[in-house]
Amino acid sequence: MLQKLILEIQSLKDLEKAKGAQRFFKTGPGEYGEGDIFLGLTVPQQRKIAEKYIGLNFTNIQKMLNSKIHEYRLVGVLILVYKYKQADENLKGDIFNFYLKNAKKVNNWDLVDVSCHHIIGDFLLNKNKEILYDLAVSENLWEKRISIVSC
Repeated sequence: MLQKLILEIQSLKDLEKAKGAQRFFKTGPGEYGEGDIFLGLTVPQQRKIAEKYIGLNFTNIQKMLNSKIHEYRLVGVLILVYKYKQADENLKGDIFNFYLKNAKKVNNWDLVDVSCHHIIGDFLLNKNKEILYDLAVSENLWEKRISIVSC
């Protein structure tokens, strides 16, 4: 399933859009998105793909999140969001914990903004929110953003 997903993402790449995204998301040396590689897919394209691969398991989502390719990570977090919305309480807890374990890989503003309030914010709605304080004082910019946007 993972190979099919990657092939589908790759089939939609647009090098001209990718160049623009590289600049927009500040991927140059010393910038916040340094090292990110873009393929030039639109967010609506990535949402459609993620919906089709909601059955992807955590092991393969982990591989997506480990990638330097931005669209792989975005599709990975979108799959988590879609899984979460359909999950029972036990699976929601697993998705919440998986997301937190990978918070440093949710490392750009768009990745955070499309996902954390659906997973972290929703899961903590009627629970102890201490983890948000821990994230807020993190040295990692994206963990701080997760704490804010999750509220």
